[in-house]
Amino acid sequence: MIDLHVHSTVSDGSEPPGRIGELAAAAGCRAVALTDHDRLDGLPAASAGAAAAGVELVPGCELSCEWDPGTMHVLVYFVEPGDGPLQLELVRLQETRAARNLRLAERMAQLGLPVSYDEMVSEAGGPGVGRPHAAAVLVRKGVVGSVQEAFDRWLAKGRPAYVEKERLAPAAAARLAAASGGVAVLAHPLSLGLDPAALEGTVAELAGLGFAGVEAVYGAYPPAVRDDLLDLARRHDLVATGGSDYHGRYKPDLSVGTGRGDLSVPDELLDALSARRP
Repeated sequence: MIDLHVHSTVSDGSEPPGRIGELAAAAGCRAVALTDHDRLDGLPAASAGAAAAGVELVPGCELSCEWDPGTMHVLVYFVEPGDGPLQLELVRLQETRAARNLRLAERMAQLGLPVSYDEMVSEAGGPGVGRPHAAAVLVRKGVVGSVQEAFDRWLAKGRPAYVEKERLAPAAAARLAAASGGVAVLAHPLSLGLDPAALEGTVAELAGLGFAGVEAVYGAYPPAVRDDLLDLARRHDLVATGGSDYHGRYKPDLSVGTGRGDLSVPDELLDALSARRP
């Protein structure tokens, strides 16, 4: 069993990267991927922790991409910290994200929400400050009852406190991933909000752009949906990857390795994905 979608305190998870391997080992995983948003900072600590736990660490990240009518998330695998085209672009994206977070704090203040930028930073416990940390502060102060409610009422796209951030195009994500020795995979495909025919067309387009896979065995999807996505991946000669999308207390219903209790991503999917590396 493997888990190719896990977040840490380096972006919007609640566990430090050094503990990801321990959690994966406890769940019975052979390998785990750290896929923090737009960052590779946590990989050295995650690699050391995974080695100590006897688990293979797959280096990765999750990119937010511009896509009409919304946002597309793209998982990138096999890219390490250091020099490279994607690594350089991530540094730039991190700078724009920091500026967005300051604007987010200003917007919440204008709305009378009791969340400061310093409180978001303190909640994050790492460099990757984002909306989940603002949501957690709202929960702690009793403004909302859950992180999900904070997004539904205030922080999701189209809600009063939402502030846009800069994103890559999917074609650029695939190109930068390949130029840095990695592969690109469409994350949680149903989040695109497409009907089956439109999703089919989008996946076909992404395959033409050089994407290597589709996240079919996703922690929050029921088995019937996973089966449909497995068939979709096969039709377009893409690897059907999978993972929990673990965020710790920010998504408390999802656990490393097992998702909501019924997730089991086969080991061979990692080998198939690795075979797509440039």
